[in-house]
Amino acid sequence: MDALLQFLFSGLTVGAVYALVALGFTIIYNASDVVNFAQGEFVMLGGMITVFAFDAGVPLPLAAVVAILVTAAIGVALNKLAIEPARGAPVVSLIIITIGASILIRGATQLVFDKQLHRFPAFSGDDPIRVLGATILPQSLWVIGGALAVFVGLWVFFTRTLTGKAVLATANNRIAAQLVGINTGWIMTLSFGLSAAIGAFAGVLVTPITLVSYDVGVALALKGFAAAMLGGMGNPKGALVGGLLLGCLEAMTAGYVSSQYKEAVAFIVILAVLFVMPRGLFGAKTTERV
Repeated sequence: MDALLQFLFSGLTVGAVYALVALGFTIIYNASDVVNFAQGEFVMLGGMITVFAFDAGVPLPLAAVVAILVTAAIGVALNKLAIEPARGAPVVSLIIITIGASILIRGATQLVFDKQLHRFPAFSGDDPIRVLGATILPQSLWVIGGALAVFVGLWVFFTRTLTGKAVLATANNRIAAQLVGINTGWIMTLSFGLSAAIGAFAGVLVTPITLVSYDVGVALALKGFAAAMLGGMGNPKGALVGGLLLGCLEAMTAGYVSSQYKEAVAFIVILAVLFVMPRGLFGAKTTERV
């Protein structure tokens, strides 16, 4: 029982990070139907920029804010310089552009910073909290709480605000959205900036636990994508549930089978979703008129 609870705590912590990455995928997918494979790099940038700003003497809270703002600006630049000029291109071409952007961001980070692993102090110390024989780090509570807070914020944004509904309208039919006065270009810019900021926020939260280096974004993008597919691409609730489920599956696999197979879980989830339930757990059913 103690071991099960320990694996569950570990799975919820890493799953909350996957959920935040999946929520970033969800925002851009809802606005453009594009899967942004540079999302993992936004997480990496959040952690790296915070580390080096903190090492330069900037207070940790301010360093985190700077990292989130800078990463959001990079997300906006990605949209303006790469996605927007290719508007009208097939979705596959736009996805390939995001993969190229991921490689570029990773290489630039390696040159600007370094190749080493880094961390900064945990927000509430490193003394573990004991619960029923298992332990959980205070920083893990920050990660889980952050994921829940972002989910609630996005749910309110998409369901209760005109701007959020404009994002959904743009995704459903860009031309119709333009005809009713929605500035679809601004919606796309907002979506990329918000998605990048959420990714950076995840990086800030998780770096004290997992450390960060220039190359951590690839795995995070893959697992965030798997979580988004599991929950239902484009559904914020699905992104949260999918991330937490994927994290728990990984932890249980590592604990009860072998840590060597942990990395395969995301691939298995992607294949299972594609074959068994292509719309995911909470994906909306679609119909086409013929």
